[in-house]
Amino acid sequence: MPVSEITADSKSPIEIDAAEVKKPDGLFSDDSPYEEVRAAVRNTDGEEVANTVRAWVLGTLFVTIGSGLNMFLSMRYPAINFPAIVVQLLVYPLGCLWAKTMPTRVFNTFGLRWTLNTGPFSIKEHVVVTLMANVSISYAYSTNALIALQGKPFYNINLGWGFSLLFTLSSQLIGISLAGLFRRFLIWPAAMIWPSQFANTSLFYALHDRSKSDGNHSNGWVMSRYRWFAIVTAGMFLYYWIPAVLFQGLSVFAFATWIKPNNVVVNQLFGGFTGLSLIPITFDWTYVTAYLLDPILAPTSSHVNTLIGLFFFVIVASIGIVYTGALYSDYLPLVTSQTYDNTQQYYNVTKILGDTFTFDPQKYKEYSPLFLSPTLALNYGLSFAALTAAFVHIGLYHGKEVWYRFRTARNQEPDIHLRLMKKYAEAPDWWYAGLFLISIGLGFATTEAFNSQLPWWAFIVAIIVTLVFVIPTTMILAVSNILLSLNVISPFLAGFMIPGRPVGVMIFKVYSTVILGQAQTYSADLKMAHYMKVPPKVTFWCQIMATIWAAFVQVATMNWTLGNIDKVCDNKQKDHFTCPNGRAFFSSSIVWGVIGPRRMFGEGGMYSAFNWFWLIGAGFPILLYVLTKVCKFSFFRHFNAPVMLGAMAWLPPASPLSFSSWAIVGLIFNKWIRTKWNGWWSTYAYTTAAALDAGLIISTIIIFFAITFPNVTIPQWWGNVGVFNTLDASYQATLKTVGEGETFGPKTW
Repeated sequence: MPVSEITADSKSPIEIDAAEVKKPDGLFSDDSPYEEVRAAVRNTDGEEVANTVRAWVLGTLFVTIGSGLNMFLSMRYPAINFPAIVVQLLVYPLGCLWAKTMPTRVFNTFGLRWTLNTGPFSIKEHVVVTLMANVSISYAYSTNALIALQGKPFYNINLGWGFSLLFTLSSQLIGISLAGLFRRFLIWPAAMIWPSQFANTSLFYALHDRSKSDGNHSNGWVMSRYRWFAIVTAGMFLYYWIPAVLFQGLSVFAFATWIKPNNVVVNQLFGGFTGLSLIPITFDWTYVTAYLLDPILAPTSSHVNTLIGLFFFVIVASIGIVYTGALYSDYLPLVTSQTYDNTQQYYNVTKILGDTFTFDPQKYKEYSPLFLSPTLALNYGLSFAALTAAFVHIGLYHGKEVWYRFRTARNQEPDIHLRLMKKYAEAPDWWYAGLFLISIGLGFATTEAFNSQLPWWAFIVAIIVTLVFVIPTTMILAVSNILLSLNVISPFLAGFMIPGRPVGVMIFKVYSTVILGQAQTYSADLKMAHYMKVPPKVTFWCQIMATIWAAFVQVATMNWTLGNIDKVCDNKQKDHFTCPNGRAFFSSSIVWGVIGPRRMFGEGGMYSAFNWFWLIGAGFPILLYVLTKVCKFSFFRHFNAPVMLGAMAWLPPASPLSFSSWAIVGLIFNKWIRTKWNGWWSTYAYTTAAALDAGLIISTIIIFFAITFPNVTIPQWWGNVGVFNTLDASYQATLKTVGEGETFGPKTW
């Protein structure tokens, strides 16, 4: 079919009906049916070499440096992270240098022929190194729990290297196995477009293909993608010094609060720190991409649904809660993830603990109940709703597709990319099944061989919870670029199942949350390998080996830091190694494992009404389905319940400013520019996204080591000082305050 006809008939993957399941895969044989994919992924396979000594050496080198450095820096505040795109940029010149300098001699070892230099650094070798970095370069989630366990200001319990390694390896590897076992649902279908990978694929092509556009299909532009990438990256690198150093007020441009810095209502409605940002203005790309990632990579339907969800489920709901005084919210900041006591101070969990980190009911009665800000309470409710909505939505809209994929397995109608991949031997399902069983065994060893406070049956529940949600949440991510997590629901469930076991709650949270998160991460990487035509067996082994090696590096780095830096994890540590992630995990484990969800969300609890969100989440997609399929209101086919609810589940710690600016920028690029200058958008949009992120990351790293780390004083003028002298920025925009010695809230609890 001609490309013009494909464009005319293209739909967002969110809007594909289950009855059309065979159409996207079987009908469009020359290219993808989705314009976003055609703009970012080529429908050819150059058959370049992928599995080389060069790729493995460079990959292992960057996994070692990246995972170790990120682990070390994550224990400092403010933390800084080296994402995989930095590796993607750095490895290219090293690969080219290797190709020019290393000998091309072919060796024969036990019949295996190999060489240090296969010729020019190929795009597939580049992908292999990036895959290894993607699955391992960020610190393992389990290390947050390990720091909370071993840190002296926290539990100060060291279960040994064996526990740390088993815990980390099992939680990471189960995710890989699930991604592989479910790839027929999450990777092979054309409708699973995975927008998050478009910047990566575009950057690969920009670096390895210097050819210019002919201008006929790019609105007259003839500049090569490589040159455009270099210009935009340099521009963002230079620009970010302005909002980061010279004029920090540009980050949260809440001018209304500058005019009325002491007006509570103005600061609540228009503030960008603890307010609702009703006039959302930011000139800082970090705020735009902070939680929902790059808006250029998300489809227009995600931008629209996020704006609708933000307005109705957060802004309107928060205003209703605060200005009616419900839940004592008139005593609390509007937008914050901080918890409070009945004197408007941060909740001090140590005041309700006995000598062995157990709950002391008498101390709890003498101290205070736990109070949540309006948006944090809504965060829990919307997190409940998003998971049930995802499950029901997939069943209603994609149930036939899931069943079809299950029945057809590998013998389904291929789109162009699956057809090109058929020339390579598939990684057998038994590889992934075997990995799953081995990883489960490591998990049982973790929980049963050590005093983990997590019963074996609770570990099985954690796995079951992940299995229930892995397909619906990952499918939502694959089509909308909106991430749904078990970060809230997992400690909620654990607090009910194993009350009074804070360490067990913490470990349950890691297993359920990180397994799903890793399955989503590995699925995205499998799709990138699929798009770039990397042989599946090579992908399998580079993911496995990188993950195992990174676990050893990260655990070793963590233990060295805990054992060699004086007063590490203390709030007043002189070099700021305060372990912010471990501290957050420790506090969360106390809240859910000691106070427990029953006292907050159970019968008679202050937040028990939020349990209705379970039903709201399940009912919302049914309502939309009836409106579109039964009542034939086509307007509602653009609405997606899991996206509306799921995106909001990140707020807080995100702010409305980040969400609204994300959606607005996304609509400018993917609606206005895409419609008006479609040729330019198809050629340069995803290269622009990669360049903006690359420039920002490089600039952030330089600023961190040049200014933040050595505590260099930035210019002290109104744009860096006065803009923060507001109730909003100081977290003091509350309608009511309590006097000294007074309290608010219920009289008994």
